[in-house]
Amino acid sequence: MRETTLQTAVYSANSAPVVKRSRDGSPRRQQILEALAQMLESAPGERITTAALAAAVGVSEAALYRHFASKARMYEGLIDFIEESLFGRIRAILDEEAAAIPRCQKVLSLVLAFAERNPGITRILAGDALTGETERLRIRIGQLLDRLETQLKQIIREGEVRDGLRVAIPTSAAAELMLALTEGKIRQFVRSDFHRRPSTHWQEQWPILAASVFHR
Repeated sequence: MRETTLQTAVYSANSAPVVKRSRDGSPRRQQILEALAQMLESAPGERITTAALAAAVGVSEAALYRHFASKARMYEGLIDFIEESLFGRIRAILDEEAAAIPRCQKVLSLVLAFAERNPGITRILAGDALTGETERLRIRIGQLLDRLETQLKQIIREGEVRDGLRVAIPTSAAAELMLALTEGKIRQFVRSDFHRRPSTHWQEQWPILAASVFHR
């Protein structure tokens, strides 16, 4: 079994992966989250118990609960990592890139790169790992995806106002379409047990998607 580290998202193929420490800086907390991510990757379709997770970390269940109040809090720790990784890098993309179309491309490429680098966590992003878990986790993932769609809308609208960008369909429909393709590739990745990588064919697909959504 390979060692799993939580890897932040990049959109450049030449960028090195970055391992991010958990929010409270605790090495044990980080170890628990990485063990959970590894179990999500190595045991698709199985519901993870705290007993199995404690065994994987090499501690007692009581020790797990000293760092997380519940298993749901552990999943929330991974969702926090997804949000911080994606939206932190999106802020950098918006600072680095002025034009709307390249911004959209880089945001979507970012999401796909993050999914590919973190297969276990991608099961959470796709909702697959949350079956049978508390409803608030599914709500949080829904909110995260809604936030991504809102970000795409904002990029397009700013391009329309600032640069005279012309969109072939309404802005909301354009953002929804772009995110739908991205989510679909992520779900294919999970469904294939991580064999069908999200980046596959993306370089060929993006120009067709952009040509369908934007008027040059």
